[in-house]
Amino acid sequence: MSQHEIQENGQVSIIIPTYNESQNILNILKSIKDNLPKNISAQAIVVDDNSPDGTGKIVEDYLKNFKKITNYTIEIIHRRTKNGLGSAILKGIQQSTGDTIVVMDSDFSHPPHVVPKLIESIKKHHCDIAVASRYIKGGKIENWSVKRKLISKFATLIAKKGLGINTKDPMSGFFAFKKNILTGLNIDAIGYKILLEILVKAKNVSIKEIPYTFQDRKFGSSKLGLKTVIDYYKSVWKLYRFGKPQEEQEKRRSVKFLYKAARFYTVGASGFVVNYLISLLFAGGISDMWYLHANVIGILASITTNFILNKAWTFGDRDFRIKRTMSQYGKFAMFSSLGALIQLGMVYFLVDGAEISYPLALILAVVTAAFGNFVLNKKFTFKENLLN
Repeated sequence: MSQHEIQENGQVSIIIPTYNESQNILNILKSIKDNLPKNISAQAIVVDDNSPDGTGKIVEDYLKNFKKITNYTIEIIHRRTKNGLGSAILKGIQQSTGDTIVVMDSDFSHPPHVVPKLIESIKKHHCDIAVASRYIKGGKIENWSVKRKLISKFATLIAKKGLGINTKDPMSGFFAFKKNILTGLNIDAIGYKILLEILVKAKNVSIKEIPYTFQDRKFGSSKLGLKTVIDYYKSVWKLYRFGKPQEEQEKRRSVKFLYKAARFYTVGASGFVVNYLISLLFAGGISDMWYLHANVIGILASITTNFILNKAWTFGDRDFRIKRTMSQYGKFAMFSSLGALIQLGMVYFLVDGAEISYPLALILAVVTAAFGNFVLNKKFTFKENLLN
């Protein structure tokens, strides 16, 4: 394959953010090279956040003896502090020379053999974004705990319902895109999933999802922590507000009852997922807790998530002053608790009295309590006329 033929295919820049990946980084760089088609010119860019384990220096030392080949180069960007995954990816994109960008992790949870499939989707199928998806047919997750799967599913549900995204795996950290779709976009990189920001802000782009198997890391530790979760919610809130002019906000205040009810029930569906999964998790998943106690935990979790989503999305209330928000949360929790009492009573009656299975009894009880919650919270928590 000549240099001219390689150039005709365009260059691909592969962005690899790292923090304490000394056990993985060289193997991932070698594996990318081994899986790279000869007709593709790739620039691997490692963006290291001053890893204490010397990840950046390992790459530097490797490059001193790296045998240069026609279609594969490696670069290292050293950052002085740990400024977050999103900003690391953005830094790599800014320094990239490729017309196609691939973003992936360095811990082998994103298999290098999938990279050519992403590139092919961009170049041959003429799509703007190719997403390696865990949640379409053929995709799956291996070696994750139940807790981690629940967190991922819930975060994905929030992104899809709250931001109106149809992509099955908008939280994927493994994707490729045409660099030119970022032209004119202001990418903040607040959260840890920059794909989500691109999906919201890039207009009229075509997306293709490629199934792959996500395997949890063998070496090193996961980057998922409290700060990551907080950053995610910050980014979702900012993305939710993106592109909504004041006149649209004013229009939303007069949306009729059924429209807001539909939103409330959509949020309720997400709360049901939280309630249902957490209840089952504690009643036979991670413990053998009595099913009613497990149901209480599920209810508390769903009340909290439902309040946040209903305040921000259903009723468009963006005043998050602490005193006001806590007052609203108290009312929301009170009205939700009334529904919870009905739910608990129904669950107990249906399971112990009618001998209906717990999962089915849980569904019937949650549905019964939903309508009353909406009416009471609309009228008294968010101070809206029932007819609007």
